[in-house]
Amino acid sequence: MAIVLPPRKDGSAGTIESDTGRLIIIGANGTGKSRFTAALQNEFGERAFRLSALRGLYGTSEDSPLKELFDKSFGKSAFKPQSANEIDTLLALLMHDEMLNLINYKTELTLNPDAKLHRTKLDIIAREWKELFPDNNILVESGKFLFSRGEDPRSYSALKLSDGEKAAIYYLAAVMYAPKHGAIFIDSPEMFMHPSIMQNLWNRIENLRSDCLFVFTTHDLEFASQSQDSTVVWVRDYDAASVTWDYDILPKQDGMSDEVYMAIIGARKPVLFIEGDGVHSIDAKLYPLVFSEYTVKSLGSCNKVIEATRTFNDLNAFHHLDSFGIVDRDRRDAHEVEYLRGKKVMVPEVAEIENIMMLEEVIKAVAASRGKDESKVFDKVKRSVISQFRHDLRQQALMHTRHRVKRTVEYRIDGRFNNINLFEQHIASLVDEINPRGLYEGFCREFRRYVDTEDYAGVLKVYNQKSMIPGSNVAALCGLKNKDEYIRTVINLLKGNSIYGDRIRGAVKGCFNRKEMKKSKIDSDEDEID
Repeated sequence: MAIVLPPRKDGSAGTIESDTGRLIIIGANGTGKSRFTAALQNEFGERAFRLSALRGLYGTSEDSPLKELFDKSFGKSAFKPQSANEIDTLLALLMHDEMLNLINYKTELTLNPDAKLHRTKLDIIAREWKELFPDNNILVESGKFLFSRGEDPRSYSALKLSDGEKAAIYYLAAVMYAPKHGAIFIDSPEMFMHPSIMQNLWNRIENLRSDCLFVFTTHDLEFASQSQDSTVVWVRDYDAASVTWDYDILPKQDGMSDEVYMAIIGARKPVLFIEGDGVHSIDAKLYPLVFSEYTVKSLGSCNKVIEATRTFNDLNAFHHLDSFGIVDRDRRDAHEVEYLRGKKVMVPEVAEIENIMMLEEVIKAVAASRGKDESKVFDKVKRSVISQFRHDLRQQALMHTRHRVKRTVEYRIDGRFNNINLFEQHIASLVDEINPRGLYEGFCREFRRYVDTEDYAGVLKVYNQKSMIPGSNVAALCGLKNKDEYIRTVINLLKGNSIYGDRIRGAVKGCFNRKEMKKSKIDSDEDEID
């Protein structure tokens, strides 16, 4: 039987299968996901069972879904325990069940000497607890719940448990009282939980109540991305007047990387995938300040950027967000660059990210911000960089040759051959066909022309050299201590509201092909480069 989700703004409503197992409702703060969950909960009526560790540990027991069961179990007995919150209620119910089980066992013994003590909810919880925390034990002594660790003979009450341990006990116990074939609603399943046990805990809990549908409401992207075989509803917006939502049911994660999955459910703006580690790389510091209209995601390698951009855009009809990537040019030829740009992967007109920091306008803006003569500073940097390049020219030509040969062989080696002889002939012919020496000499001529004509932009386009910034002395010429301080100054100028930051931002955007930028709309109309 299909489950009908709350209404969309366009009048439609999504549906999911009742045997979906795990349903995750996710969205940013303020998008209406809690109201969405409440609306869905109303659809289930008495079959709905809502749990929250925050309320269970620190709320009152008055609004607990267990209160009716608690009152029914104890009635107006003089021995009715005090229940301050849901976890107290649960512990009392577990002890009540233990007592009833013992009474029934004693009764059965009078009729059948071979009667056996039945397994209780507490037995199940104790087993799961031991699996989750191998060095811990649950004890019952004198009608009280106690806990112990390892061989330590000392025991302690639930009050001494950490919040994470209390939350684990709370959820393990609470689901045992959910109605059969019900829907268990969990608010913020990640709350109080250490990542190392979170998925293990929920997998165990779901196995305990495999008859139920589990509905998780969260804004934790990692929880959503790591939940296998789950259905994810992405809530984007809520209209209070009409009590409707803008939401979509995400496709299954199979074949989709965690990076793309998390980008989809976390982004409210177009996405820009970049290289780098997201913390220390220049890419991660620079591009969010230049392309502020995008949600920037660092993925590490260029291959991950290319694949994520492709996958994200394949799903464009679903999420309605645009996606682009940026990778370093490195030693790619014009054909490779054009191919990538056609796939919405932007390639700058410089070899690598460090070279962006060496753009003429970037250097001049930093120098001017430090009270230096920007033209004199740049002229000295330019001479130094071209001198470095002249010294490294043959080595650079060789590296470009190696890259071109490698790429050509990769393209050509995939041909189909009927026998080994034909394959050998093909391999032998590749050397003459590719002509490595001819490529090398061609690169040498091209690079000498850049040197002879003092083509600074041409040098930046082909020169892969991490030591370019310190080797050029650009930091000292701008009145800064070293490379790191120079880069920090560039970043800080971009963060500030100044003409120098605007100049740097324009230079970086101008480093991308103007035609391609218009085509991809990676640049806004007002920032269009003339």
